[in-house]
Amino acid sequence: MTVADSAVSVTPSRDWNRLGVSAGKNTETWTLDGDQLNDVTFYGGIAAGKPLIKERSKKKEPLPKFTKDTLIVEVPELLESTYRAYKQIGTFSVASTEPAEFLGHEGVRFTYTYTDSDNLPRKGEASAAIIKGSLYMMTFDAPRLYYFDQAVGDFRALVKSAILT
Repeated sequence: MTVADSAVSVTPSRDWNRLGVSAGKNTETWTLDGDQLNDVTFYGGIAAGKPLIKERSKKKEPLPKFTKDTLIVEVPELLESTYRAYKQIGTFSVASTEPAEFLGHEGVRFTYTYTDSDNLPRKGEASAAIIKGSLYMMTFDAPRLYYFDQAVGDFRALVKSAILT
């Protein structure tokens, strides 16, 4: 099944719910129990010069952009700065970063923690690769207690199944 209006295809190992609202062009979000409880966001080829998600106001609340000069090791920082600006959160910490293949290309896998505006501590994991100048990424976010550990295996199965068609 293709996702995020892109050439990315995944084979889910269980039923996920596709949310009707998109965070931006070439993005799509799925959840098992609700978007505040566990969600996977697909970033299907973010072009250079574009933010990861749609900006609410380009003048008042500009978001950081993926650029042609962005290195794969800088992608966790791009996600962090996007979350800080868009979600207006103060705490975000990248917990680990390691090289990992994604969509058959050299990429990065990283984990992070943050506290959203509801003051619920959350954990996240992401896999990303820059392919032909565009950023492809999958993120999984869930409350640190219970929901993250319950569904992170399903997220990892989605990442493993992801291919470029």
